[in-house]
Amino acid sequence: MSKVCVFFGTGFEEIEALTVVDILRRQGIDTKMVSIMGDRTVMGSHEIPVLTDMVLEEVDFGEVDMLVLPGGLGGTKNLETCGPLMEQVDAFVAEGKAVGAICAAPTILGHRGHLKGKKAICYPGMEDQLEGAVICFEPAVQDGNIITGRGMGCSIAFGLLLLQYLTDSKTSRAMAEKIVYGAEQ
Repeated sequence: MSKVCVFFGTGFEEIEALTVVDILRRQGIDTKMVSIMGDRTVMGSHEIPVLTDMVLEEVDFGEVDMLVLPGGLGGTKNLETCGPLMEQVDAFVAEGKAVGAICAAPTILGHRGHLKGKKAICYPGMEDQLEGAVICFEPAVQDGNIITGRGMGCSIAFGLLLLQYLTDSKTSRAMAEKIVYGAEQ
C-alpha cells in the first residue's frame, strides 16, 4: 500500500492541504499530515488550526512513496526554508519518487531546478518562478513523478490526479463520481 506525507507549515492553504488528505484517505491510502513547525498543531493561512498526525522528525522517509506540498504563501515559505524537508524533496525527485505541489508550492520545485523541461502549473502570476518548466494552464498536471496544481479552486482536481498516480485512472474516476465532482448542474 502507498504511503503519502502532506506537509504543513504555518500559513498553509487549508483547502489545498485537507482536500488531498481527504481524497487519499477516502481511498484507503495511508496519508499522514506532517508538521514542519515542531508542534503538531499548525495554523493555516485563514487562522484555522489543524492538528497533524506527526512532526517532521517522526517521519521514516524510506517508507514514504509521495510527498505533497500545499500552497499558501506563508506555508510555502515555511516549507522552502525547512532544510530537512528540502533534502527529502531533492532526494525524492532524484530517485524518481512522487512529489506533488499546488498553488505557490510548485515554485519551490522551480527554485530547486526540478522542473526543467517538465510540464507544471502554479498559482497565476507566479509562473516566472517555475524555472525551466513548460507552463500549463490546466487545474492540475503530471509530468513523470512531478504533479502540480494551480490553486485552491483546483484542489479536487489535484487530489484526484495524485490518486490516479498512486492507483489508476479508473480508481480516480470512480472517486470523482463518488464525491460528485464534475457532475452536471
